[in-house]
Amino acid sequence: MGIVQVREYFRKYGMEQRILEFSESSATVELAAHAVGCEPARIAKSLSFKVNDRPVLVVTAGDARIDNGKYKAFFHTKAKMLTREEAEEMIGHSVGGVCPFAVKEGVTVYLDVSLKRFKTVFPAAGSSNSAIELTLEELEKYAASAGWVDVCKS
Repeated sequence: MGIVQVREYFRKYGMEQRILEFSESSATVELAAHAVGCEPARIAKSLSFKVNDRPVLVVTAGDARIDNGKYKAFFHTKAKMLTREEAEEMIGHSVGGVCPFAVKEGVTVYLDVSLKRFKTVFPAAGSSNSAIELTLEELEKYAASAGWVDVCKS
């Protein structure tokens, strides 16, 4: 998968032209913020976890960090991030381009409340040099979110 699938996914909604592609890497929060021209916190990073052997994405603000206690209280298990290989295999995107769009079947996506302080955010779009600016309502809709969670440190 990757940016081609994400572009096809957004084409269904007439939004593929909103995908930004950069000549430089946007694989980290800092690099993405520089490429987009925004503060790092507005980068919507997609963190991939394994919960009961199932893939879960938690999309957080770029400056947010997982709170292990909150995570365990919500998911009833310790936070275990996917390896690079597992992310590509189970989510469908390579690390650096992991996003909540055009993911493999069976991936559950949650949005962390750390994003709620922004009108728009910039998640990746399936590659290590892409992003798309979305309102929170758009992110919730197009990520096929299972809901909002509070699993990050305040």
